[in-house]
Amino acid sequence: MKTIEKSADILIVGGGAAGCFAAITLAKAHPDLSVLLLEKAGLKRSGCLAAGVNALNAYITPGHVSQDYVNYAARDAAGIVREDLLLQMSEGLNAVTQDMEKLGLVILKDKAGNYVSRGWRNLKINGENIKPLLAKAVRQGKNVEVLEHVNVVDLLQDAAGHAAGAWGIALREEAAVYARAKAVICATGGAAGLYRPNHPGEARHTMWYPPFNTGAGYALGLRAGAEMTSFEMRFIALRCKDTIAPTGTLAQGVGAAQVNARGEKYQAKYGNTTSERLYAVVSENLAGRGPCYLETQGISEEAETSLEKAYLNMAPAQTMKWRETGLGPRTANVEVEGTEPYVVGGHTASGYWVDKERQTTVPGLFAAGDVAGGCPQKYVTGAFVEGKIAAEGAAKYVRQAAHIADAAQAVPVQTPAALAASVAELLTPPGAPPLFTVDALEEAMQQVMDEYAGGIATAYRYTERQLALADKHIARITRLAAQLRAQDTYGLLKIFELRERLLVCRVLIAHLLARKETRWHSFAENLDHPHQDAAFAKYVNSRLHDGRVEIILRDLVNRSNQVKEAAQ
Repeated sequence: MKTIEKSADILIVGGGAAGCFAAITLAKAHPDLSVLLLEKAGLKRSGCLAAGVNALNAYITPGHVSQDYVNYAARDAAGIVREDLLLQMSEGLNAVTQDMEKLGLVILKDKAGNYVSRGWRNLKINGENIKPLLAKAVRQGKNVEVLEHVNVVDLLQDAAGHAAGAWGIALREEAAVYARAKAVICATGGAAGLYRPNHPGEARHTMWYPPFNTGAGYALGLRAGAEMTSFEMRFIALRCKDTIAPTGTLAQGVGAAQVNARGEKYQAKYGNTTSERLYAVVSENLAGRGPCYLETQGISEEAETSLEKAYLNMAPAQTMKWRETGLGPRTANVEVEGTEPYVVGGHTASGYWVDKERQTTVPGLFAAGDVAGGCPQKYVTGAFVEGKIAAEGAAKYVRQAAHIADAAQAVPVQTPAALAASVAELLTPPGAPPLFTVDALEEAMQQVMDEYAGGIATAYRYTERQLALADKHIARITRLAAQLRAQDTYGLLKIFELRERLLVCRVLIAHLLARKETRWHSFAENLDHPHQDAAFAKYVNSRLHDGRVEIILRDLVNRSNQVKEAAQ
């Protein structure tokens, strides 16, 4: 394979919501700094925003303040959040919303010209084109270079352990990409595909989170020694059955209540946090009162039309199902189900342990969006805010760090020749035919996680003995994966993706074992410890040390502590 060498002041890995907004911020506020953005797919239709969205779920409406949003997110996560990060993010939500409107995003308004809200923290939008708008704005940045269809594999570091760029493979050019930089912003998103999904075979991509988000950013940081947080706070989405379309549009858009097969409204007895809404469905099904539905039958024709249009902006499969079956929401209630678990920092607190500039524990490596931990419920606008914060932090780091004042001084330990050799080894046919394929090992991994680490098969519940078995099996599959070889760059991509997922599985299992309580029903349902324990009102953090997952327990960071420290 040939090698493509690039150099920039700031490297952005991932062109989703956070990555794009980081690039837009750097183009506008720091035009003298060169920026390179590496995107795994095509910038115009990649990441969580690929199909569009019909609402901005994080916005501070009139009559509310940023602290209200912090309180909401903290309650939903049972207190395991970084309140400092949440407040900082919340304070930037409205500004980035206005920025998107200036870029051309259609935000619905009433006759008086005010934004139309959906609840106290959501705005209705026509967002099918939100990603193309972002991509266009990125490409207009004169100091921004975009390379598409580049799968980043690992971080480059200098002798001091500082981030010095990243390397990967260009899928369409069949080349290794060696990108040096003075600072790196990781915005790759979370991890899907760890567990066996709702649908098998050819339909396995029909899932809530992008199937191409493999936890690459987490793996990149873990191998570099970065500290991670709250992986055990998994996210499991409650979605429309079969299509895996969002349910919030029904619950908030037409006020649809959750009902069981008997028509009983059951949610009140379980609570109303995100995890409790899922837990209610799981519990009703286990008790024999399922299936469960969102009660839409009998809504007006106008409301039904509005719902069809809303789903076309985000999950067109749901509208298509209604039309194809002739059973629209006005005619029949919408059945709901839980998805497989994910590790994603945009809805829960999973991700890198970062400071307020979104710098990780690896100097020069910043994180934003779904890959950044401690700040849940950020959704789209929160990812924008974190992209903006990380961009400013990276720019400040580049300008202030004397040891990398010149790109030539930040010499990565990993050389292009060494990386080319490691890639060549994966392209070298083994002496004997491989016993397993990537797909076979991936399915084995998903089965292990499903059956022993709290997947759909066990109603998201697990025991310590099951987790120990999961860890043993994942270690075995990891050893088998080391024997895999590829015939082309796509084969390389599949091997790298499997390795990333296996590493994230290892860390996730360690986190689930470390939190000896059930703080979030279904998200982390520990049958050996079925109740909350005040002793675990802490962050469960981790890092890789000598190939082992080292668990670190940290005290909570909250606003009251900050006020107290400021007074002292």
